[in-house]
Amino acid sequence: MSESAKKRRITDKKIFRLIKLQIVLLLILVAGITYYYASGYAGEVSALKAEAIDIVKHSSVDTFRQIETSEVYDSNGQTISVLKGEKDVYYITYEHIPTYVCEALISIEDKKFYKHNGVDYKAIARAVFAMMKDGEVTQGGSTITQQLARTIFLSNEKTWQRKVEEIYIASELEKKYSKEQIIEFYLNNVYFANGYYGIQAAAKGYFSKDVTELSLSQICYLIAIPNSPTYYDPVINPNNTLKRRDLILSAMYKDGVIDEKTYNRAKNEEMVLQRPDSVKNNYVETYAYYCATKALMEVDGFEFKNEFQSKEAKEAYERAYEEAYNNWNQSLFTSGYRIYTSIDLNKQNELQTAIDTNLEEFTDVNEEGIFALQGAGVCIDNSTGMTVAIVGGRSQDVSGYTLNRAFQSFRQPGSSIKPLIVYTPALEMGYTPDDMVLDEKFEGGPENAGGKYAGEITLREAVAYSKNTVAWQLYDQVTPEKGIGYLNTLGFSHIEKDDYGMAACLGGLTVGVSPLEMAKGYATIFNDGYMRDPGCILKITDAAGNIIYEANQEEVQVYQENAARTMTDMLQSVIAVGTAKDIDLGDMPCAGKTGTTNSNRDGWFVGYTQYYTTSVWVGYDLPKQVPGLTGSSYPAAIWQEYMLDIHEGLLPAEFLRPVEYIGTEEQQEEPVLEEEENPEDQQVEGEFDQENPEEENTDTVTYQLVTQTFDGTEIPPGAIPDNATDIQITTTTEGQ
Repeated sequence: MSESAKKRRITDKKIFRLIKLQIVLLLILVAGITYYYASGYAGEVSALKAEAIDIVKHSSVDTFRQIETSEVYDSNGQTISVLKGEKDVYYITYEHIPTYVCEALISIEDKKFYKHNGVDYKAIARAVFAMMKDGEVTQGGSTITQQLARTIFLSNEKTWQRKVEEIYIASELEKKYSKEQIIEFYLNNVYFANGYYGIQAAAKGYFSKDVTELSLSQICYLIAIPNSPTYYDPVINPNNTLKRRDLILSAMYKDGVIDEKTYNRAKNEEMVLQRPDSVKNNYVETYAYYCATKALMEVDGFEFKNEFQSKEAKEAYERAYEEAYNNWNQSLFTSGYRIYTSIDLNKQNELQTAIDTNLEEFTDVNEEGIFALQGAGVCIDNSTGMTVAIVGGRSQDVSGYTLNRAFQSFRQPGSSIKPLIVYTPALEMGYTPDDMVLDEKFEGGPENAGGKYAGEITLREAVAYSKNTVAWQLYDQVTPEKGIGYLNTLGFSHIEKDDYGMAACLGGLTVGVSPLEMAKGYATIFNDGYMRDPGCILKITDAAGNIIYEANQEEVQVYQENAARTMTDMLQSVIAVGTAKDIDLGDMPCAGKTGTTNSNRDGWFVGYTQYYTTSVWVGYDLPKQVPGLTGSSYPAAIWQEYMLDIHEGLLPAEFLRPVEYIGTEEQQEEPVLEEEENPEDQQVEGEFDQENPEEENTDTVTYQLVTQTFDGTEIPPGAIPDNATDIQITTTTEGQ
């Protein structure tokens, strides 16, 4: 066969294969079209298109100014806050929007904005291809017009129907409104975090300026936020916001919008927030918004997690969480919700006062004018398991941001972690308060505060005087895997791989814990080992009163009942004779634990009565030594002052005893355990605990069982109705 014949034959084969491929593709197309119509998709898409046309047809310029105001109430029906985007107040027309604002937005979000008709099909195709390749959504394909359509007219539901309707609405918007109007609508409706809707509201809220007064760098800083209002929140995550600002500036430079000199000057400009005084110290509001957002996510079917099989799984979850959180958080300011909370503003004010007065001698401030030494506290109602007060810092009248340290900051817990991961688990293993343990220095172990050791002591004494050597030995038996497992079950959010080591038993955690998490942990011990969600949302309704969400406390068992009750009994010794001696509540039985980290950088006190559980943290935002700070100093003083206030007028109520009482019926006199007043740092790496036990004490603990009857019916201690007229109280003393 000649060479030309071979080439012709090869060419014929290629043509034949191409024809076969075209036939196959045609058959697939025909099959797809057939399925499209036969399955009813055609009718559904046609209906979505008709609905989109109708939506846009009945829209007007006023549509993009409207907003429904949401309201938040405390447990007594008192208004906590009104959530509104204030579009009417801060709406700014296109001619008053600085050119740089529009150019920055287009450079980073939609480079073809002036070329497409509302939809960039190539961008959508790239996003679909990336999703098929990566197995998840890794890049967006939405234009500015599509984002506007989604923000104004659609829900947060992630379905193909919503995406199709979004595309049709965007196309119709482009037919009815000019490009200038669309960008005006977008910039006045997009969410900038912290309740700010629109570029003007954001300018006022973050820089106390009109948008026309902003520098290029400040403009790009604000434009960075809407992409992910939580991740780029300049209050909580300023470094993330700064990085995206630089990305926007780089995009503008590459697009030829700004020259190199302008780019460098803007990139080097320091970002300093100047927020109005009215937004400071809104600790109740920030926590209520957080809880309400999570409640709406729950209603929508979002599954919350805190344990992951791999780093990739964790990252995927965090992306999904962030997107869902952003969407539902935005709805708080536009959907007209009525949000009913468990917060008691009277108790909130009392906790704030206790923190402020006990730390008033510390007057140093940081660069933003915020008090350098801070405190935070959380109070949970033990009858419901819900939060009634949450304070995230000291109050002051200066401009600056509000960080709610009560649930947004994580610090080393020191010895306050021991009941959660060492002692209650040890009790489950069969230990009793009267078991003898050895307090001595051993190779590879930690030192006690002051370097003193008591030899053989009871487990109760080890808890009361916060003996590090004993906690270490017990934790070795419990094992770090099991100990940290309790924190995972409790829902502690920042447990890292490196936390599965011995250091954790003394509070040596990679990231740490929040006051909210610690209150939740101790409330679980009080509640016979059953965990409840310490949120604050009782109910959410729409403006018409229809219930959207209603709290339903589901209890999860973390500890065995007997172990939990015995732990409570032992924690009473901490206050009676141990590291928190004299931090009592008079006749009101109470239990608690101190915590102090290396170099006195963090101080904790977490404790409870039958009525309330309260946790308190004191320290610097950037950890450093605080002279005189221990768990038994400022934190315990704050706890005591606050708890005395909120228990005023309540009847003393004893804790429930173990089903089978563990320990002696009569608590014995504690031995003399001398410690230095200012202990040295521990000998093991990490933020460990160092306590200051008292010198000597011969006090005893009294156990009382109180039975109350009203109209012949037995009722819990302290639960006497306000209208009671015939009350019988029988008191039995069980130990003196």
